[in-house]
Formats: sequence, C-alpha cells, structure tokens
Amino acid sequence: MSYPDPVVIVSAARSPLGRFQGGLSGVAAPELGSHVIRAALDRAELAVERVDEVLMGCVLPAGQGQALR
Repeated sequence: MSYPDPVVIVSAARSPLGRFQGGLSGVAAPELGSHVIRAALDRAELAVERVDEVLMGCVLPAGQGQALR
C-alpha cells in the first residue's frame, strides 16, 4: 500500500543533559534545539531543503519528573 504523505524517521540526536543554573543555563532552548536538529540532519546526510516538518520532544531523566513530590 502506498501513502501519499509518508512519515519518515531518518535520524535522531539528543542534547546534553543540563541542570538548574548549570553550564547550559545561558543557552536558550531554541538554540540548543537547532544544534540537535542540525546534528540529526548531518548524520542522515539530508539537506535542510528536503525537510518539511520536525517533531521534537523533551524527556525528563528518571527522578526529575514534573510530578515529583
């Protein structure tokens, strides 16, 4: 079966883990995210012009959840 608008995962990358007021506190989230996206594209050898959409998520380390009591 052929889909008219396929979703393709071509690569993945992650940012370094930081801590509150740590070494990455001066880096804005969009700037850090742009480096991660660039790394994923470089690994996939994919030109920016070929990308229509990017889905990005945030995963908290164990014990760092927002519902921590």
